[in-house]
Amino acid sequence: MQLVQWKLVEILTPFVMPVVYLAVYGFFLAVLIMTLIDLIRRRNWKAIGIQAAAIVLLFTVPFNQIVLEMDFNMNKSERLEVVAQVQDGSLQPNVMHNSSLIRLPEEYSSLSNGGGEIVVEKHEDDYSVLFFTFRGILDGFSGFVYSNKKPETNAFGGDFKEVERMAEDWYFVTSY
Repeated sequence: MQLVQWKLVEILTPFVMPVVYLAVYGFFLAVLIMTLIDLIRRRNWKAIGIQAAAIVLLFTVPFNQIVLEMDFNMNKSERLEVVAQVQDGSLQPNVMHNSSLIRLPEEYSSLSNGGGEIVVEKHEDDYSVLFFTFRGILDGFSGFVYSNKKPETNAFGGDFKEVERMAEDWYFVTSY
């Protein structure tokens, strides 16, 4: 579930995800109860062992971090192409209600979740570009930032609780 969580959130919206979580974890709980009944009746330890292993994996493997690193590494070169287009002026803000938003062309729209838009801030001759990994309902968001310096805690209208360096000029940020 955690491996596909962020794609599901993008497709189904954060409003529907609690229902999905309830269904998935409810199913897991029902199977656990049936497995415990089977254990008591037949002394079959295989099924409970598999469920115990699944629970251990759920709590010990950092699935979110794995997915974020895969996303970052698989899309880094395309994101750099977008940054170059922002810097040379071929991509300009094009969203009416926000002068720092750029709706990406179709071939790049999958690089930023929550609508295929990026946020650009210009400081003198330097640009900071935010590619969303999660775009919340009101103000919570996370994403990859391209910037030649560490983003300030209030950059992009956020209140960053986490700023983690991913690579040279790349940071992962979380605001909530």
